[in-house]
Amino acid sequence: MKTRKQIRIAITGPESTGKTTLAKQLALEFQGQYIPEYAREYVEKLPRHYTFDDVEVIAKTQVEQYNFTLNSSESFFFFDTWLIITKVWFNWVFGMVPEWLEDRIQNLPIDLFLICHPDLPWEPDTIRENGGENRMKLFEQYRLELKHYNFNFVEISGTGDERLNKAIAAVRDFDLLV
Repeated sequence: MKTRKQIRIAITGPESTGKTTLAKQLALEFQGQYIPEYAREYVEKLPRHYTFDDVEVIAKTQVEQYNFTLNSSESFFFFDTWLIITKVWFNWVFGMVPEWLEDRIQNLPIDLFLICHPDLPWEPDTIRENGGENRMKLFEQYRLELKHYNFNFVEISGTGDERLNKAIAAVRDFDLLV
């Protein structure tokens, strides 16, 4: 029996663009594994505002999540965010990035990125910081990073089923190519 290639897909984009919902829906649709966003879980538990060191812990945990997938029998992995968001976050908040991060971004390959357009209504919560025009500025930063690394990506827009159907089509189209 032929072993299917593992495919790693990261959902990226600004805050409040439906990344978590989309990652969960895609994992269900493709019978893959959903890899949760660690940043939210980590920051929600902090008794203070996050620091550079905290974001570095988040990045290292994202790497651990990735490494976990390497020994899995699953074919599809859907990451609710990835190191591209973390890199932009480091630069946006602290104006610098840990030296080791560049190597991990380049050497822990994600097969396809789905970048969520900030066309959904902003839903504030205790973690989100960048509503308004910052959502579009961050969207552009994520897109620039994806282009910089020459990563495969598809922009996902629309609401509800339209957004989900575009994402499903993007994954199917990519899967047919590999």
